[in-house]
Amino acid sequence: MAPHPLDPPAPERRRLTHPLDAGSFEDHLDPHVRFRLLGRLEVVVDGRDVAPTAPRTLQLLALLLLGWRHVVPADAIAQELWGDRPPRRARSSVQTHVHQLRQCLVRLGLTTDPDRVLVTRAPGYRLEVDPRRTDLHEFVLRRRDGLHALDEKRPAEAARCFREAEALWAGPPLANVARGPVLSGEAVELLERRRAVRSARIDADMMCGRDRDLVGELQSLCLAHPLDEVVHAQLVRVLGRCGRRADAMTVYRRLRDALDADLGVSPSAEVEEAYAELIRVRQAG
Repeated sequence: MAPHPLDPPAPERRRLTHPLDAGSFEDHLDPHVRFRLLGRLEVVVDGRDVAPTAPRTLQLLALLLLGWRHVVPADAIAQELWGDRPPRRARSSVQTHVHQLRQCLVRLGLTTDPDRVLVTRAPGYRLEVDPRRTDLHEFVLRRRDGLHALDEKRPAEAARCFREAEALWAGPPLANVARGPVLSGEAVELLERRRAVRSARIDADMMCGRDRDLVGELQSLCLAHPLDEVVHAQLVRVLGRCGRRADAMTVYRRLRDALDADLGVSPSAEVEEAYAELIRVRQAG
């Protein structure tokens, strides 16, 4: 069976593995600290953002936060910070940046024991932070609940869970962080997860008969993403169900022509099935 687009990634991709096993884990941070990743990277204490202002310190913090308490190898840190042009003594430079981040955690009042928060573990470092402190963990929880509701044939509840997951986003992930090759890949994956949740929420809303409410949103998405076959298929179906079959056919033809002109490919099976559904309804009418 092919993996669901909202499933956790393969085990070898450890930075974004499923963070739901926090259990009774307790870290050594101030109890009021929260981390936001779904937008600007923010370190929030009592409603105030106290995130580091030094670009590389912020970059290192982002990388370690996405580690979900796994060890991030020193080589991966060097690759992220300097790409293909590392300093001559890259490992020593990594150690310096780790030390600066530890000092920053103390200076910001986040902990009094930085060595137990940012732990040295071969072959690199691990940030001992309870995943429940992050908005990303909350996003994964809401996504999981939405998938479970879909499996249980409760689309209204699923749509609510997915909508709550979407509401956690405040903009592009890590929007204020300088991103090297590692974080750039993570940001792309996070955006794909956001897109998949949005698509699942739209499907759940369609199951609830909210087709008319979705027309405007889907039209905007199609204009913003003229080659996105998923949102075009959804718009074709929604317009057809609203009795706007001519508009639905126009959407299909516009996508078909764009795919042919820009990529030299035909519409996907999903798009063709939406179009076939439209034709069947037209012939039955």
